[in-house]
Formats: sequence, C-alpha cells, structure tokens
Amino acid sequence: MQDTIVQVPNIVGTILPLQQAQNDHTMHTRSKKGVFKPKIYSAIMVQSEPTTYKHAEKSSAWKQAMNIEFQALIKNSTWILVPPDPSYSIIGCKWVFKLKRNSNGSIERHKARLVAKGFNQVEGLDYFETFSPVVKPTTIRCAIAIVVIKIGISNN
Repeated sequence: MQDTIVQVPNIVGTILPLQQAQNDHTMHTRSKKGVFKPKIYSAIMVQSEPTTYKHAEKSSAWKQAMNIEFQALIKNSTWILVPPDPSYSIIGCKWVFKLKRNSNGSIERHKARLVAKGFNQVEGLDYFETFSPVVKPTTIRCAIAIVVIKIGISNN
C-alpha cells in the first residue's frame, strides 16, 4: 500500500505534512476484500399533528376524532350549558391533537381532546375547589389491602 501525505494547516497557518495511518494488520475484513453492505435510503412521509383547529378541520380523520371526543363529552354529561353570568369570566377551550402509534411506528388512531383553558381562572372567583375523577390502580390496591388488614379477612 502506498503512503499518502495529507497537508493540514496548523494553528499559526503554516502547513504541516500529516502521514495517514497505514492498515498493515493481517486480519481479513470485508472492506479489505471489497465487500460492502449496500446502503438503503428510504424517504418516509411523517404525518404530523395539527396545532390548530383550522389545520385539523381539513382532514377527515381529525374531524372524525373530534366528533368521537365531542360525542363522548355529551354522553358523559361533562358539562351543562347555562346562560353566562356577568360576574364570572368565561373559560375558553381548545382542541389538542395527538397521533397514537403502534410499536412499529404506524398510525393506530387519531386522538383529539377538547381541553379548557383553565389558566385564565382565578381561585375564589371562577372556582372554589378542584376535582379529578381519575383513580390509579395502585390506589385501589392500597385501599383494598387496608380494608383486609382492618377487618382481618384471611385466606382460610
């Protein structure tokens, strides 16, 4: 193998010769034999989540996701429409969009959530208490364990 000289400028601007390392080991490698793995390039179209309602309304999939969410809110009686009271501030809402994906990266479903802009609320004026109806399975297991200990239920 022939030595190759590469010139590299040093810090002060003069050019110093740099000798490239020579590969003399006896190991047989694919690259020494000229065998290379083919490089495969692919272009993947990545579908992104809309950030506004105007972008989402252009897609039938996002419209369907919003319709499913809205129907669920109505079915669960999430709110009751009442005439606005001038002493209270009206809380707006916005749509939040998320793509749920499978483990291989394909799209499982389009998820839309209608969320209140609660950051405009003032405690004591717009609300007096908060409530979250979410219960974690760990909390349920702990409650059952405490009941079992208190009443002394055994496996007998």
